[in-house]
Amino acid sequence: MVGLKPPEVPPTAAMKFVSAGMAGCVADLCTFPLDTAKVRLQIQGEVRIPRTVSSVEYRGVLGTLSTMVRTEGARSLYSGLAAGLQRQMSFASIRIGLYDSVKQLYTPKGAENTGMATRLLAGCTTGAVAVACAQPTDVVKVRFQASGALSDSARRYSGTVDAYRTIAREEGIRGLWRGTLPNIARNAIINCGELVTYDLLKDALLRTRLMTDNVPCHFVAAFGAGFCATVVASPVDVVKTRYMNAGPGQYRNALSCLLALLMQDGLAGLYKGFVPSFLRLGSWNVVMFVSYEQLQRAMALALARP
Repeated sequence: MVGLKPPEVPPTAAMKFVSAGMAGCVADLCTFPLDTAKVRLQIQGEVRIPRTVSSVEYRGVLGTLSTMVRTEGARSLYSGLAAGLQRQMSFASIRIGLYDSVKQLYTPKGAENTGMATRLLAGCTTGAVAVACAQPTDVVKVRFQASGALSDSARRYSGTVDAYRTIAREEGIRGLWRGTLPNIARNAIINCGELVTYDLLKDALLRTRLMTDNVPCHFVAAFGAGFCATVVASPVDVVKTRYMNAGPGQYRNALSCLLALLMQDGLAGLYKGFVPSFLRLGSWNVVMFVSYEQLQRAMALALARP
């Protein structure tokens, strides 16, 4: 099964935009439990204000998932899914769907090939714009994923809409954009490690004729992109998760969150939850890029039919 062949007429920017959002949602549906496990492992051992002692301890990916199912029920694996899907429809659409268009915008006229610097600049641009637009959905998603470990009486929000309202009321509009700077840094790095790596690997596989432009090629390129993105982005991701989940007054800013993490856990703390991060990001990339390629081709073929 090699999927749909490339259409004669390339997909438009609008097709890529819509396809990226849909592909991001498909990938989230498939990998959301791994993302939740990653969040739980990243915030485990965090010193909270007021100080609390958690009776639940998570060990490894499978241990975290099994503990969550045993203590909170299977639904806890998808806590925050609604905000996650809302996030992908805006976030993935911008950072992935507009990548090719921005890359072409930055490419000098008459250039035969797109250079590395241009690809990196395009990845940073779409990543930063996507974060600026989708940050509130990310804040709510992380808080729901983290709050599942609390008792019903201690949970801060009754639903997704209530979370947006409560955060805006108690923390101000700035609360919905909490952690924007570390998230921009994270997604600039992830976009470069993910989109640019995928772009380069796919081009290399096609240029050397090791593979043709089909599903196996997309799978290999996406897997490599997921690994590279996890390695470079994990430290920023841990800080982002802790800072976004923090209550008012827990950290002064993202830097104080980083310093607290280093003092408490050392450098190893920057890679807390690395395995679930890679399992999630690697599998997310594979599902997303394969779906993305197929969805935009399907749209192009559907519109090309008389």
